[in-house]
Amino acid sequence: MASPSLPQTLMLLGSGELGKELAIAAQRLGCRVIAVDRYPGAPAMQVADVAEVIAMTDADALKAVVRRHKPDLLIPEIEALAVDALAELEAEGQRVIPTARATAVTMNRDRIRNLAAQELGLRTARYAYADSAEELAAAAEPLGWPVVVKPVMSSSGKGQSLVRDAAGIDAAWQAALAGARGAGNRVIVEEFLRFELEITLLTVKPWQGPTLFCPPIGHLQERGDYQCSWQPAALGAPQLAAAQAMAQAVTDALGGAGLFGVEFFLCGPAGQEEVVFSELSPRPHDTGLVTLVGQNLSEFELHLRAVLGLPIPAITSLGPAASRVILAQENLASVGYTGVGEALAEPDTQVLLFGKPDARPQRRMGVALARGDSEAQARQRADAAAARIRVTPG
Repeated sequence: MASPSLPQTLMLLGSGELGKELAIAAQRLGCRVIAVDRYPGAPAMQVADVAEVIAMTDADALKAVVRRHKPDLLIPEIEALAVDALAELEAEGQRVIPTARATAVTMNRDRIRNLAAQELGLRTARYAYADSAEELAAAAEPLGWPVVVKPVMSSSGKGQSLVRDAAGIDAAWQAALAGARGAGNRVIVEEFLRFELEITLLTVKPWQGPTLFCPPIGHLQERGDYQCSWQPAALGAPQLAAAQAMAQAVTDALGGAGLFGVEFFLCGPAGQEEVVFSELSPRPHDTGLVTLVGQNLSEFELHLRAVLGLPIPAITSLGPAASRVILAQENLASVGYTGVGEALAEPDTQVLLFGKPDARPQRRMGVALARGDSEAQARQRADAAAARIRVTPG
């Protein structure tokens, strides 16, 4: 793909905090941004040129808004989409990033797991599928307790359970159904991996040229959702090479261009860890917010350069960096914040407040970013800054 003439019009399908940073980066390159989401005032809408509110899982509404604006690039930013509509739009000549197929495959845990494990032969957790509580009980037993149960379609840990014995199967089945996105009752049950480290390897695929990799990002999750991340993660050369090879294999199979967030577990004794493929997102990744302070080019700039056909001369670390999320603790119809000044008193620290119009318990409302002379210092600074901020009634 030849380098385009700018500006271009980009439509974001999903307008959360990642979309907001993508919109800002796009506007710095002179692009026009249309932000689409299910509710007004979403973070990316606050900085976009145009905002559209639709039901994101309504295929007709999604196709109508795309056909009306005719963007040069259609960039999904969330998973809760009418993905079948993307294939139809792509057939009409609309460029979907990375592709309509990649978006559909990665929003279904069964399809991406089958691609990785069965078609590509990558090491994953042992797993099985179930379409009823009875099938789930039968599938879990051979994997050994505990097991992890998830809907095949969900995001941010919704519907996920750690099941310690057979007595917990019915509750896990009900939780998976409640947290599922879309129709269908299928769940995936996985062996519980005792891992030493969980990483995201941000993988950049230009339209032409070699695949590029960001320095690995370590992260911690609770309730299936990211809480903190740091970069670069301490990773042995053999493990990094294995992760890069697996990331390239799966992103090559998906095709298209852009930045992919590829997640791995590192299991086993230090220095001898086995690298296990976990999941993949075909877009900037929440753990990658740390790249706003940890790299010469953030994940958002890299995503745009890749899809716009612009050069990426090098991706380099700026030194130890970390992020820590800022969470709401209660339901709030409008929001305010206290402690921002105290948080910004931490050296080499930034605070991003996403501007979400309301709050609920554990909703991610912002993030603290920090740099330091070491991973420990960067993480301590990010943690301290985030702890000072409280989400309050607006």
